[in-house]
Amino acid sequence: MTETTVSLTLKLLSQIFGSAGHEHVSVRLWDGTLWPDSEPRRATIVLKHPGALRAMFLPGTELELAEAYLFDDFDVEGDIIQVFDLEETIVEATAGFSRKLRIARDLLRLPDLACHDPSRRANVRLAGRKHSIDRDRQAVTYHYDQSNDFYALWLDQRMVYSCAYFPKPDTDLDSAQEYKLDYICRKLRLKPGQRLLDIGCGWGGLVIYAAQKYGVDATGVTLSRPQAELANQRIAEAGLSDHCRVEVRDYRQIDEPEGYDVLVSVGMFEHVGETLLPVYFQKAFSLLKPGCVFLNHGIASNATIREVKGPTFNDAYVFPDGELVPINVTLRVAENSGFEVRDVESLREHYALTLRHWVRRLEAKHDEALKYVDEVTYRIWRLFMSGSSHGFSRGRLNVYQALLVKPTTRGESRLPLTRADWYVS
Repeated sequence: MTETTVSLTLKLLSQIFGSAGHEHVSVRLWDGTLWPDSEPRRATIVLKHPGALRAMFLPGTELELAEAYLFDDFDVEGDIIQVFDLEETIVEATAGFSRKLRIARDLLRLPDLACHDPSRRANVRLAGRKHSIDRDRQAVTYHYDQSNDFYALWLDQRMVYSCAYFPKPDTDLDSAQEYKLDYICRKLRLKPGQRLLDIGCGWGGLVIYAAQKYGVDATGVTLSRPQAELANQRIAEAGLSDHCRVEVRDYRQIDEPEGYDVLVSVGMFEHVGETLLPVYFQKAFSLLKPGCVFLNHGIASNATIREVKGPTFNDAYVFPDGELVPINVTLRVAENSGFEVRDVESLREHYALTLRHWVRRLEAKHDEALKYVDEVTYRIWRLFMSGSSHGFSRGRLNVYQALLVKPTTRGESRLPLTRADWYVS
């Protein structure tokens, strides 16, 4: 029986991964058998039991494949990002109804030993109307309230949970995140005494930096209470409590008749939802003084790539209710809300590098991470961040900084003629 199962598994591996699918990835079976050979590769998929391939591929959905990893039907040793290169190979190798049917029949011959019992699923269950204030709070806290200590293990020292900026490929993460914060401040052309609002401020890295280095009065808002508590603790330790603060508040609940001199949002935009984009940009427009700027930094989908049908891993385990839209959609809604688009910059390659740093740092702290979260949660973040890094590298995902201005009644932008000051440190 074991020999038959091993032989069938090896046959299926050749069918599913094809002849070109193992350039950087090998597979090790539960009994130690290696496929396609014993040559070392950058990543190794480890099948934990004779029914692993059945658990991975018979359901035929992205979510079920992800759950097979989360609940230990298989593991990945080495550079997990390499595994995502197999996606196109698998699609090509299983193209055609007859080929899929033949593979499905062989998968059914493997024992049903799946480890991921649906009753053990740790995915979120949200209540209420989608993108209502209460439901958005549920979605955001599901992701960000894991543990401040967990995030601190693999983020930079400022705990900036968004794309860094790398002047050179070998720049360390702490420096790259500081470069990003300063780059944003220069794009905003901050001046002492200005009032800045950071929508979705996380652990307060940007508001603290802007208050320290540029002398602004900075307010940040987040829906995560643990984030706000740690941010305000750090603000107090830095002696900035008179000039900087973080509040637990939804952006729709902000009411500031005097308005702000500067608005910024970094990495929050993905939670807004396409139907709420007009509300988001109209709110930002109403909060900003005329002749002032709003920098919106957010991940975008690729308009040329078809969306995955059905529930996805990210929907179920990472960012429930999160939505990515193409940049053209974002800019159209921003313009319809009254903003003038002054600059749009892609930082796609920077996010691929950032995520690689995060994955490596998380993997290096695996044992310590388990003091704060369980193994499934650790695997959720490892899978999510490695898959995202691959997505940015291949252009499936992008991240843009859009600089928007609210013109005066006379149409003045009050911006300089060039961007030269952005690049003078």
